[in-house]
Amino acid sequence: MSSSRLLVEIEVLEFLRTRKRKEQEDLLKRFREIATYPSKYSDFAEYDSMGRRVDVHIYLGFAIKFWDDFADRHLKIPEIHSADLF
Repeated sequence: MSSSRLLVEIEVLEFLRTRKRKEQEDLLKRFREIATYPSKYSDFAEYDSMGRRVDVHIYLGFAIKFWDDFADRHLKIPEIHSADLF
């Protein structure tokens, strides 16, 4: 179990603002759950331009990308988009 601090990119927060209230609440709850136990929510992984593993979790029709910065004890969510884009 992780005790990581949750860090969310501003673009993700701006995306959340465009969603209905219930969807916002559900997604924020899932972000917190991911931060608590990241490996439980990894549906598959990609690698970013720096070669860093980025896990992807599909939830409510969205692809939530995250990576566990274990050294800094941060769970980072840099991106969310429609899962249809895969």
